[in-house]
Amino acid sequence: QVQLVESGGGLVQAGGSLRLSCAASGRTVSNYNVGWFRQASGKEREFVTRISLSGITDYSASVKGRFTISVDNAKNTAYLQMNSLRPEDTAVYSCAATPYSGDLQRTGVYTYWGQGTQVTVSS
Repeated sequence: QVQLVESGGGLVQAGGSLRLSCAASGRTVSNYNVGWFRQASGKEREFVTRISLSGITDYSASVKGRFTISVDNAKNTAYLQMNSLRPEDTAVYSCAATPYSGDLQRTGVYTYWGQGTQVTVSS
């Protein structure tokens, strides 16, 4: 099993930046496809981005060009760099990992989840 712990959330003004971290333990993160999802209050969890085992990335239309996913194998940590933040980006952000292939935009594909970190963007 792999355990995931997110950090780096907080309060930021619109237009600002944050970098979220997803520290993995128990197993090497490079053995997993990694995704980031978010859930705003009163809404369903939605796909943000993912990086596959082969390093291929994919982004939702709402964050493309503003967010970047990466993995540092030496630190066994995945990151989500978020730039040009908007109030509508406010949500709890969670990282997830799976050893399986499939539609990596779907939450059901992921086996392991972190507890989430709150991101609040003020206008």
